[in-house]
Amino acid sequence: MNSDPIADYLTRLRNAIKANHRVVEIPSSNIKKEITKVLYEKGYIQSYKFDDSGVQGTIKVALKYNPSTKQSAIVKLERISKPGLRKYAGHDNLPRVLNGLGISILSTSKGVMTEKEARDQNIGGEVLCYVY
Repeated sequence: MNSDPIADYLTRLRNAIKANHRVVEIPSSNIKKEITKVLYEKGYIQSYKFDDSGVQGTIKVALKYNPSTKQSAIVKLERISKPGLRKYAGHDNLPRVLNGLGISILSTSKGVMTEKEARDQNIGGEVLCYVY
């Protein structure tokens, strides 16, 4: 039993990047699918595929690397809101990561989005993670 599936998702991505894997398979859930879509839209991963066969299904994520330096597009993945201590941010104090160079992913009433999109829509939510 996994008590924090989002932390498990981020850890699997982090470990695959450290091992220079091209593709990583992750057990699927709706929130993980939405986080994957945000990472793809912002250019942190190359592609993804949802495989819904079986009981739970999987997410196949193709990681993005710089061809000349072999360095990943993702430098750091950091979990912010944990099951033991939830972190929420209102629309007036949304976090900025590396002065706008990174993104923070939020779970809002209108779905999973970045802090920039939440700021544009004037809504707050739970800060899930930082990516840069």
